[in-house]
Amino acid sequence: LAALRHEIEIRMRNSVKEGCTVSTETISLSVKGPGLQRMVLVDLPGVISVILFYWVKFVTWNLLDSYCVLDYIVSKINFVFILDGSVDAERSIVTDLVSQMDPQGKRTIFVLTKVDLAEKNVASPNRIQQIIEGKLFTMKALGYFAVVTGKGNSSESIESIKEYEEEFFQNSKLLKTSMLKAHQVTTKNLSLAVSDCFWKMVRESVEQQADAFKATRFNLETEWKNNYPRLRELDRNELFEKAKNEILDEVISLTQVTPKHWEEMLEKTLWERVSTHVIENIYLPAAQTANSGTFNTTVDIKLKQWTDKQLPNKAVEVAWETLQEEFSRFMTEKKGKEHDDIFDKLKQAVKEETIKRHKWNERAEDSLRVIQHNALEDRSISDKQQWDAAIHFMEETLQSRLKDTESVIEDMVGPNWKKRWLYWVGRTKEQNIHNETKNELEKLIKCNEDHPAYLANDEVTTVRKNLEARGVAVDPCLIKDTWFQIYRRYFLKSALNHCNLCRRGFYYYQRHFVDSELECNDIVLFWRIQRMLAITANTLRQQLTNTEVRRLEKNVKEVLEDFAEDNEKKVMLLTGKRVQLAEDLSK
Repeated sequence: LAALRHEIEIRMRNSVKEGCTVSTETISLSVKGPGLQRMVLVDLPGVISVILFYWVKFVTWNLLDSYCVLDYIVSKINFVFILDGSVDAERSIVTDLVSQMDPQGKRTIFVLTKVDLAEKNVASPNRIQQIIEGKLFTMKALGYFAVVTGKGNSSESIESIKEYEEEFFQNSKLLKTSMLKAHQVTTKNLSLAVSDCFWKMVRESVEQQADAFKATRFNLETEWKNNYPRLRELDRNELFEKAKNEILDEVISLTQVTPKHWEEMLEKTLWERVSTHVIENIYLPAAQTANSGTFNTTVDIKLKQWTDKQLPNKAVEVAWETLQEEFSRFMTEKKGKEHDDIFDKLKQAVKEETIKRHKWNERAEDSLRVIQHNALEDRSISDKQQWDAAIHFMEETLQSRLKDTESVIEDMVGPNWKKRWLYWVGRTKEQNIHNETKNELEKLIKCNEDHPAYLANDEVTTVRKNLEARGVAVDPCLIKDTWFQIYRRYFLKSALNHCNLCRRGFYYYQRHFVDSELECNDIVLFWRIQRMLAITANTLRQQLTNTEVRRLEKNVKEVLEDFAEDNEKKVMLLTGKRVQLAEDLSK
């Protein structure tokens, strides 16, 4: 106890500036141990009735603020009013304050200390009796007690204080002459009275709160039944667990996607990504060469470069995007009447975080490169069915490119006579120039159906002079730009006609086109591309189902575990009146 008192004194001195004795800081002391009551004791500020002048330069002490604090505290709790019996009690101004705070005395216990000194020094013992009976002051209290708190020696132990108090009251004239009653003396009786008062207050407070909670819960339950009659009252944590199970079920659904569906998606998407490169950088440059030998050489070189540098990486990108697309589809797909849109934000956040964390296996590209290279090296078409499939694939591709080219030319030269007549629209000046240039360039192709892909400088000059002779001023760059589209359309139409001729070419292909003028190397190229796409799609599908879907599922579980521990995240992602109402009901 002495060590504890010493520590408190040190902290009290440290809480004020040098030379000051008053601090606005609160000193709180928590005492814990076996057998101790669970109680909070608040030592209120002492009431200062006189402020010495020299204090002002050290301390600003606002009595009114102190009273306001006192008023707030004592209006909320029971308090023990302690009066020093060794001084003139009538001079205490605290009694008036207590009377104001608790006029009925329902929360006040009066304690007169240092009764041993009072008994020695007070001329009239009846005065102590009047104090303990509550007749000397206007204030009221639940009980009045007289105690002795030792001899005033700071080194006293609790045991010695108790012994001294019991000894004093056993020999006290006040008790022997019945001025004080036995139940009104000693710290032990005071402790029992305080405890009884405290628990009575607690019981009344709990009963009041219970009534208030019952009324609040009834109102909340009524609101829930009116707004969500068919739904269970799930708070935020319960909703999260429900959403977690739904998300895990949806991830498991990825394993139920059929191999055929995966491969169709992968093959289609991969071709959409690489078709432009195949047509513009491989097929067209090779097809515009002089003979079949040059065509095959050009194709082989360009396919090798493409496989070494771009194709595997592009294929892995497509596979990852396809997995994301399917994952997103399962996560955002409406489940009909069972769909609960309250989970949408959470599912979106889980999806985005999972995708951010997931990384495709880095070794996938290396193994894929070897497989793709071997697939493109193969030129052996085994049957007529594969031959016809390659022709169909080539026709579809070229028709799509032809349609795009026709659209570009139409934008360039403006509407034809039929559209101008039906929709009453005309050509712009620039479109007229392009149209005249187109007509002139088409004459070149008619004169030479084997014309190369590029215009010679003298041909550009001839076209420009012919147009100027008709009053059309044209720039050489415009002639070349127009030629590119006109020749491209002519070439694609010729290639489609060649596809039709090659329908009967499988027989000659098996004989390596010996004794035949028909050459179908372009069909073989498209077969090689088609086969590479199918093999790549199959390989990627195996990587997806055997490795990546499982790794994605693991990432989803990790994200959900992280979200489960982040209450702020749950509050942000599970929102709305329904959630708040369930939270209030849960509380």
